[in-house]
Amino acid sequence: MKRLIFSLLLALPTWVTAQLIYPQTKKGETVDNYHGTQVADPYRWLEDDWSEDTKQWVTEQNKVTFGYLDKISYRAQWLKRLEEINNYPKYSSPSKKNEYYYFSKNDGLQNQSVHYRQKGITGKPELVLDPNKFSEDGTTGLGTFSLSKNGKYAVVGKTKGGSDWRNYYVMDMQTLKYLPDSLLWVKVSGAAWQGDGFFYSRYPAPEKGKELSTKNENHQVYYHKAGTQQSEDRLVYEDPANPQRFHIVFTDETEQYVFLNISDRGKGKDGNALWYYDSQSGDKTFKPIIKEAGDYNYSFITETQGRFLILTNDGALNSRIVSIDPKNPDPGNWQTVIAEKPENISSASSAGGKLFITYLKDVTSRVYVYDLKGKFEREVRLPALGTASGFGGLRSDKEVFYTFTSITFPPTIYRYNIATGISTVFRKPEVKFNPEDFITEQVFFTSKDGTKVPMFITYKKGTQRNGKNPTILYGYGGFNISSNPSFSPSRITWLEQGGIFCIANLRGGSEYGEKWHEAGMRLKKQNVFDDFIAAGEYLIEKKYTSKDFLAIQGGSNGGLLVGAVINQRPELFKVAIPQVGVMDMLRFHKFTIGWNWIAEYGSSDNPEDFKNLYSYSPLHNIRPGINYPATIVTTADHDDRVVPAHSFKYAATLQEHYKGNNPVLIRIDVNSGHGASNLKKALETTADIYSFTFYNMGLTPKFGAPKSGEKKAF
Repeated sequence: MKRLIFSLLLALPTWVTAQLIYPQTKKGETVDNYHGTQVADPYRWLEDDWSEDTKQWVTEQNKVTFGYLDKISYRAQWLKRLEEINNYPKYSSPSKKNEYYYFSKNDGLQNQSVHYRQKGITGKPELVLDPNKFSEDGTTGLGTFSLSKNGKYAVVGKTKGGSDWRNYYVMDMQTLKYLPDSLLWVKVSGAAWQGDGFFYSRYPAPEKGKELSTKNENHQVYYHKAGTQQSEDRLVYEDPANPQRFHIVFTDETEQYVFLNISDRGKGKDGNALWYYDSQSGDKTFKPIIKEAGDYNYSFITETQGRFLILTNDGALNSRIVSIDPKNPDPGNWQTVIAEKPENISSASSAGGKLFITYLKDVTSRVYVYDLKGKFEREVRLPALGTASGFGGLRSDKEVFYTFTSITFPPTIYRYNIATGISTVFRKPEVKFNPEDFITEQVFFTSKDGTKVPMFITYKKGTQRNGKNPTILYGYGGFNISSNPSFSPSRITWLEQGGIFCIANLRGGSEYGEKWHEAGMRLKKQNVFDDFIAAGEYLIEKKYTSKDFLAIQGGSNGGLLVGAVINQRPELFKVAIPQVGVMDMLRFHKFTIGWNWIAEYGSSDNPEDFKNLYSYSPLHNIRPGINYPATIVTTADHDDRVVPAHSFKYAATLQEHYKGNNPVLIRIDVNSGHGASNLKKALETTADIYSFTFYNMGLTPKFGAPKSGEKKAF
């Protein structure tokens, strides 16, 4: 490999690969001993995201990446089409608070959605707050908006640059002016009102300059009175002896009951404990409903006749609803209200004295209405196979709102009459494409161990199965999260170009309940990779595409998925798009709230877990001599969930070892986080990904003809 001197980066040499010049990242001599196994970590210095060396490295990597992307002639046209198809009004489902209905709206291309309210369902909208004015570049967003029970106040939580940190402020809802309150270092928190104050969770202030990488420990709950300083807040709960626990307080609809949710995922426990107190009793000491966090989840739905209705997977892998007497909470005294079914419960809510239970049947929603004693009343008839969400409300409500969507069915808001069971369209988006031009089919493919795995495949009508269709295969497969079919206007631009988009419902998610989740976590994580590989093989076998036109994409845990799979089967894919991925499986628990993932992955501190993690860790399984796909890694400087060091170290290692002709680029966004901090950044990233993918498949979209003789930028 030809070496040059790159004086701009620490006077170190560079590699030249197919005329792409990568900055060679300096190598340290760090070696860790994991249970007798020596593991080198030469790029450990990139974990210091604020060092001058790291900043220079980011600058030089972006120079290479954007230099490459700038030479793709149709990149600007793709961005223009993305802007065109996203430019239509988008509404949230309304929520009622006393005489007002609150909702958000994006006129089309606003960086942030704007909050409104109106008196009555047909009243004139009144501006409440415009997050586009939070910052000049539109990268400060609204992370929390929580109204007090009487509607007098609202907590406004702002997030800067996509960070998970929140700053909380209090707004007077009569004047729509802010009170002097300013609460810092809020994270993994709601805002649970009780009277003229609210409960929230925060961490102690991190070390200056390490705010986005320091491990977050000692999650504390405070009560804040509206109109006071944060220094006056009352500490409600903390547990410094167990610093890697989450503590979140919430109240019921009446604000009589105060609940404390405790999870202990830092110790590998996937469930939660649940404590409470009755604020009318005079005793504000939390008492256990579920004393210890273990392997099961317990979610409060509502209170009825002094008993709590709880959604749990305790004794029911697909979940059930039980009634618990809080004064006698022993499991032997529980009453089953809605028993477990073959389908998994994906959500449960209450409104109008009814229970709304959403089940997943082959990854599509089925919604049923029950009374509070568990008697079935009716099914909510949905317009098609897809995903429904919403249905929450107050006991006094006569109606609820819900949103229905699917891959080519734009989110449509429905108004549901609780008494009659009739749904009517409340708001239907006016999108700039014809959904009837596209087809979505669901298939089931066979994984390595014989497991049947579902997958959604969407394409334009008339598409031929000739093995030549550009195809993106998306996956996640973890954390009990289901990859439900949902709409993305940006994705339509891919489909318009003859592209196929596929969502594989891998093990590790919640598609088929806890059993499906457990089959893809910890020591069984390889099942997720096998599922994804089998999905790619299926698409090739059935001639939807071929290895020369197949790209794989995933973010966060899905970024880990992409990184692991191209190590194991690099020849199967033409393009790889690992986004904000967990790439260093030996050190993920040492940053911010990464310890929270031990319940899902295990920990390298444990010998058995280490052996498993080391076997698939994307960073540690990059091999010289392998022809890796064209790869574009994406991350951002304000990602304090999966810190960018994961992607930094991974890209540096891949650039070091890969000697082939495919580009290996890292795109590092600024003032953005685990997700794009505004719409403009989201569209720019998507345009770059789609252009990079088409370009490396040797294709040209219809809206951008290449320059004469142009085939490759480099």
